[in-house]
Amino acid sequence: MTHGMHTDTHSPYLDGGRDWRDTASRYAFLPLRVFLGVTFIYAGLDKLTDSAFLKDSGSGSIGDMMRAVRDSAAIPDLVDLALESPVGFGRAIAVGELAVGIGTLIGLLARLAALGGALISLSLWLTVSWAADPYYYGNDLAYLMAWLPLVLAGAPMFSVDAALRTRRRQRAGRYR
Repeated sequence: MTHGMHTDTHSPYLDGGRDWRDTASRYAFLPLRVFLGVTFIYAGLDKLTDSAFLKDSGSGSIGDMMRAVRDSAAIPDLVDLALESPVGFGRAIAVGELAVGIGTLIGLLARLAALGGALISLSLWLTVSWAADPYYYGNDLAYLMAWLPLVLAGAPMFSVDAALRTRRRQRAGRYR
């Protein structure tokens, strides 16, 4: 008796197809991708177009916000680093959010984009929303947790990554 790869061509489903649960599982991360992608694109554009935000000081400025949260942050050194150039930091966060949002929404380098989103959310949780009491009032922790499944799963459906993967498989099949 030989043991090898199982090569039956029949479907493992009794009805020969997939049931609704299998279909739902395949698309489960799509709403999360759309939500996080749109939200981070909006957040990045909002920061880049808000003239008050991209200033060192003044009402609604990144500089004043960072100075206000410095003493309550879990890692004040991160805030001090941002305060060396608050406008540069604000632009970096905005461009990072925009890149993460676009990458997530279209599924281009989706795991890397999700990791970027997780790191942005982690840094904001450890600085801006750390003092939220109770902790679940701070939304950055919830965003961090929302990014983690996408870091693990990527964007297997309706994504540039999936299209590129399919194209590579087709090319590999032609050369065998």
